[in-house]
Amino acid sequence: MSFSELRDLYQDIILDHGRKPRNFRRLDAPTHRARGDNPLCGDRIELFLDIQRERIVDAAFIGRGCAISVASGSLMTETLPGKTPAQARALSDAFRAFAMTGICPACDAESMERLTPLASVHEFPSRVKCATLPWVALNAALDGQGQEASSE
Repeated sequence: MSFSELRDLYQDIILDHGRKPRNFRRLDAPTHRARGDNPLCGDRIELFLDIQRERIVDAAFIGRGCAISVASGSLMTETLPGKTPAQARALSDAFRAFAMTGICPACDAESMERLTPLASVHEFPSRVKCATLPWVALNAALDGQGQEASSE
């Protein structure tokens, strides 16, 4: 597959997740939640986590925003189940570096495969905050129930 074909495939994945986000719903009884806001472009997200026995068993989100922020939330919520809070936080930190550089040496293979469509975000600095907003909300949710976070 050529570079341009791969880039087109990744763009299609982002558009698909942006139009039909996975896990776009409220959880009935989340153990952790947080809101994220990107005041610069108006993206808003509310993240819900269900953590049982030190594992994320479900992750969901609602909100509005550009295709990049919605796709990032969708891909993130697909990646989180089964991870411990510490693994989720490490992945969040790694993803934020990935969004800025396009490289994620700290990402495990399965997570990397799911998150690779967002690799080109680093080429558009104004979109990095859009892509990282769900991950900022994840850290806030892990820090304490109901916190509000900003990508600013």
